Amino acid sequence: MEKITLWNEGEYTFPLAFEFEPNMRPYLLDDGEVHPCMIVLPGGGYAVVVPPEGEIVAKRFNELGYNCFVMTYTTNQLMREPVMDQAMNDLARAIRIVRMNADKYRVNPDKVYVCGFSAAGHVCASVCDYWDEIEDGDPVLNDYSCRPDAAILSYPVITSGEFAHKDSFRFLLGADIYDRTDDEAKALLDRYSLEKNVKETNPPCFIWQTETDDLVPVQNSYLYAEALKEKGVPYEHITFPEGPHGLSIPNDDWVNGRFGEPYTLEQTFALVKAIKEGKLDVPQEVADSLDFTTGNPDAPKLLPRPEVCVWPELADKFIKSL
Repeated sequence: MEKITLWNEGEYTFPLAFEFEPNMRPYLLDDGEVHPCMIVLPGGGYAVVVPPEGEIVAKRFNELGYNCFVMTYTTNQLMREPVMDQAMNDLARAIRIVRMNADKYRVNPDKVYVCGFSAAGHVCASVCDYWDEIEDGDPVLNDYSCRPDAAILSYPVITSGEFAHKDSFRFLLGADIYDRTDDEAKALLDRYSLEKNVKETNPPCFIWQTETDDLVPVQNSYLYAEALKEKGVPYEHITFPEGPHGLSIPNDDWVNGRFGEPYTLEQTFALVKAIKEGKLDVPQEVADSLDFTTGNPDAPKLLPRPEVCVWPELADKFIKSL
């Protein structure tokens, strides 16, 4: 499968990335027609980019008539180097690349959408809030807008406050971010508490989550939906009564682990390789914890949830209504 690297040589300097560079994998329809575009970002708490929210989602949106890309963005797996703006900039660059190459990828440059899960929902919502502030160092790409035409936020991390998924913000802003009392820490938490930074120019959003989400409190979705409402931004907010965090599209492929090649774990693989080569000194138990390929025998059995599987159709209907 083709890999589209997002940054040119010398542009990407994130520490501890080693051989990894942010990239996209295309899932393009072969009918020769121009289609809307969906850029899919799997979640992972800003610590990893998980496979279950990648290919499955892209292929479902292919069925709905979208040309898709699955994006692997910057994470901070050891909680040693905060992500800060890097993942947001990765996505902004990806949107610009798609628009610049709209003819090549047979996409409508006025219908470029993003779909992020959990912490990747935070990445997408960050671009929604701050798209007009994100400059690209490449003057050619900077001429293209990085504003998504709409965003799908799937059980998103949004708030850094009372209902925060605090580990996501620790990976994003630093392990000690909630222990600090200085003005800089407060400013960072406010900046990345995205419900506080919605503007009238934000793109429309489709937000969905389960009421019983056991990791990211459902209040995250409610807070962002309310902020969009206050600013007059078109949105649709759907909550399903039951289901754990991380449902992706909970169909038979998801239940049986048919996620495609685990290319979204490239940064993890690069980190493990660096540790094995002695380029990074970490405790063995930490190194072992980075092996995402063996699975967790103690994890509860996944169950299909057909009532939740309808969210892509609902999101597509919302997008087409805009």
